Amino acid sequence: MRLRESGILLNISSLPSKYGIGNLGKEAYEFIDFLSSAKCSIWQILPLNVTSYGDSPYQSPSNYGLNYYYIDLDTLISKGLLKEEEVKDIDFGSNPKRVDYGKLFNTRLKVLKLAFSRFDTRNEDFKNFIINNPKFKDFALFMTIKEKQNLKPWYEWEAKYRKYTTLLEEEVVRENKETMLFYIWTQYEFLDEYCKLKEYAKSKKIKIMGDLPIYVAFDSLEVWKFPSLFQLDENRYPTAVAGCPPDCFSEDGQLWGNPLYNWPYHKETGYKWWNERIQNCLNLFDYLRIDHFRGFSGYYSIPFKDKTAKNGKWVKGPGFDLFKDKLDLPIVAEDLGMMDDDFYEFFDKCGYPGMKIVTQCFDDDDPDNIWRPSNYPYNFFSYTATHDSPTTKQFIDERTPEQKELMLKILEDECKKFRIPFVKNLTNEQLTLKICELNFASETRAAIIPLQDLFAIGKEGRMNFPSTLSSDNWSFRITKDLFESKKKELGELLLRWNDNYQRGIDN
Repeated sequence: MRLRESGILLNISSLPSKYGIGNLGKEAYEFIDFLSSAKCSIWQILPLNVTSYGDSPYQSPSNYGLNYYYIDLDTLISKGLLKEEEVKDIDFGSNPKRVDYGKLFNTRLKVLKLAFSRFDTRNEDFKNFIINNPKFKDFALFMTIKEKQNLKPWYEWEAKYRKYTTLLEEEVVRENKETMLFYIWTQYEFLDEYCKLKEYAKSKKIKIMGDLPIYVAFDSLEVWKFPSLFQLDENRYPTAVAGCPPDCFSEDGQLWGNPLYNWPYHKETGYKWWNERIQNCLNLFDYLRIDHFRGFSGYYSIPFKDKTAKNGKWVKGPGFDLFKDKLDLPIVAEDLGMMDDDFYEFFDKCGYPGMKIVTQCFDDDDPDNIWRPSNYPYNFFSYTATHDSPTTKQFIDERTPEQKELMLKILEDECKKFRIPFVKNLTNEQLTLKICELNFASETRAAIIPLQDLFAIGKEGRMNFPSTLSSDNWSFRITKDLFESKKKELGELLLRWNDNYQRGIDN
């Protein structure tokens, strides 16, 4: 019998918490219990990278730096590194439905530094961690200089810091030992908590599916210390940056601004940096979704100083050469957006599962439409929506009368094909759950539902509006009251779907 899995997409930041943002503590374990009781086998999260300006985990100042906001303060209390009275009155954000990154920025590091001041750095395990994880020393070096330079991007640092040298590193380490050790400790503590959580998930037969952004930020450790990896000029500014061309959704295209890779250099080194990057992720996760997989086949190159993506051009990427020795890895390729024949040839040779999105099928009445669940091949992970799209209920709420009429016709047709009962006059909440069930009924290898869709949350649940710096981006949180009030009912619904469609744990 072929493996048929199911899961929920919920970023760690979106878990309930009394400390302003979801974390690796009690609520994460309770969420695993919820998945297990419903026989769901996958918990999908977004990148674990530390965030910076704009709060996006896809624009991180470090490829390896893990988000210390996710460290659980109650765990630090249990370890004797904090006291309850020291954190109970701190304002980490007053809205339980939103992460207030501004308040976290002003409070969380202070609390973590207080905890670190009570940590014994002579601990043998910690000393071995430092020796065995040089990548975190790099992260600590970059963040230490950032602190000294008032958190400015590296290209605005004082001249003596702007260019990495071994002599500079030795000086910074010598003069800022405690700050360096603090940032290494954040990674030590994060991994201690995360690995215990992952072991618990494994004991419940839950796999954690992580996410690898294809690009890093311009203001990042990698661009600062390893400029040869990127397309930079003599002053180490990008010659071109990443994005997407204009389409029916954006007449200017999307200007992401990430530096592009110097692929000839990567090839010369046997793709060493990429090999280590992917392996590091697979050490953390059971499945790895690689974002914007299309960018390996051909990437969109936009002149650095352009204000829109209109003048960009497609350039051939490394393609199969990068992945030819990675074909058996548990990778999921994000294959959404504008594709060409070169991409499909590359994608087919890799053989990784791609992605299907159910809500993309409702504007085309063609029964052969590839986005219809009845047409999904097995080797895909199917979704009702993604972190970059409207929630499914928002999608329904915003249909015009004509669009909704077509949506209902297609939905009824698809439900009939899977023998799913369908009646007229369903509420938008009921239609959302009907689309979720249709996803489970499809033939895909894994059916994933964002938690916002399972709870039929509308626009307020949207995770990200691409190419914007809205304060609503990346801030959605499920409240404890809402989760507790509906988890029994929705858990039973998931369990029924898993049993009916032979998905999830033990199927």
